[in-house]
Amino acid sequence: MNWLTKKEWSPYLGGALSGVVLILSVWIAGKFFGASTSFARSAGMIEKLFDPARVAAMDYFIKYVPKIEWQWMFVIGVLIGSLIASTTARTFQWKAVPDMWEKRFGPSRVKRGIVALIGGLIAMFGARLAGG
Repeated sequence: MNWLTKKEWSPYLGGALSGVVLILSVWIAGKFFGASTSFARSAGMIEKLFDPARVAAMDYFIKYVPKIEWQWMFVIGVLIGSLIASTTARTFQWKAVPDMWEKRFGPSRVKRGIVALIGGLIAMFGARLAGG
């Protein structure tokens, strides 16, 4: 079990373990795991606090009811698991601008934030367009 004590895990091991979890998820629960529906449901839960009638009338939220369910908990588990992994490996850092980004594009936090937001929006749009 030497791989558990290393500072960083092999990406091949991480990918293989993710594949095993996906297979078990489909085999046991009959469901694929993902994150984009959970983000949309989270937005619906927040909006429901301000205008529940509007959320109840939206076709999307009739199909995907804004609620906490297994996939939403999976996303929270990814967040908590990655925090545990990075703190136990002593690699956790709060950094607004990663070193690689700073070397290539400079130290601007605003530029990094704008590009990250645009990239996230494009990725989320693509994931939702593809149905998941």
